Amino acid sequence: MANILTLLFNGISEGALYFLMASSLSIILGLMGVVNFAHGALFVWGAYVFRMVFIQTGSFFFGIMAAMVAGFVIGFIFEKLFVSRVYGNVGAQIMITLGLSIVFTELIRVFWGPTPLIVTRPEFLAGVSHIQLGGVGTVIISHYRLFLIIVGVVIAILGHLLLTKTRIGMTIRAGVQSGEMVSALGININLYFTLVFAAGGALAGLGGALFAPLSQSINPEIGNMFQLDAFIVVVIGGMGSFMGSAVGSLFIAIMIALIGWYVPALSSVAPVTIMALVLIFRPQGLFSLLGLLRQAVKK
Repeated sequence: MANILTLLFNGISEGALYFLMASSLSIILGLMGVVNFAHGALFVWGAYVFRMVFIQTGSFFFGIMAAMVAGFVIGFIFEKLFVSRVYGNVGAQIMITLGLSIVFTELIRVFWGPTPLIVTRPEFLAGVSHIQLGGVGTVIISHYRLFLIIVGVVIAILGHLLLTKTRIGMTIRAGVQSGEMVSALGININLYFTLVFAAGGALAGLGGALFAPLSQSINPEIGNMFQLDAFIVVVIGGMGSFMGSAVGSLFIAIMIALIGWYVPALSSVAPVTIMALVLIFRPQGLFSLLGLLRQAVKK
């Protein structure tokens, strides 16, 4: 029983990383209609920039901020120079973002080399706690994984409030429904979309920065792994839904942790199988974008 609780805790903590990737990808896909295959590259850049700044300054939080800034700037450039030219053209979006992903992943190899790099955890988050649960056993709680869960919860709450309770969120939703009407009111909806895309890049950079000390080793290919899982979460949770991304991230992460422990051979197949079942029986996902918009209108 203690092993199961430890696995659940570890799964929830990794679910926070999936959520940082999937939530921003879900909003970009669901609200803006952009299929972004370059999201994993932003994740990788966040990890490498974090490591560089963390080593140079010795500050964990400076490293995180630098990773978010890098993700925001690169995302801004992606949208402004490339993605904005292919809105409504899914095929062109896939080709352009795939190309950007390849180019920026190769740039990682140019600047930092192709070999894996070691990343240390900050001292104040490096320990573990052992919680004795009577006859159940001892549950091992990693301080860093607990930190990941807290960050994921905070981001989920802030993101949900931003989209449903603020003027910015209302403008973005209105722009999705009728961009011409919003523009007629004197609002630069294209700027809002650019900032949403860049903010998604910042979240991907944050995810990479938080992943680096967790794995304690990074390489140029880590973005591809997380991007695939993020797309699976988006399908399961529903495009454009923060709550759907949160639920889908927890579900996938816990499932991978449990299956990886008990049936390792199926750990890589199970998420894709679940995604296929969702596409067959509930293609709109657990929380559809339409449901999110209706809820916002009622409020």
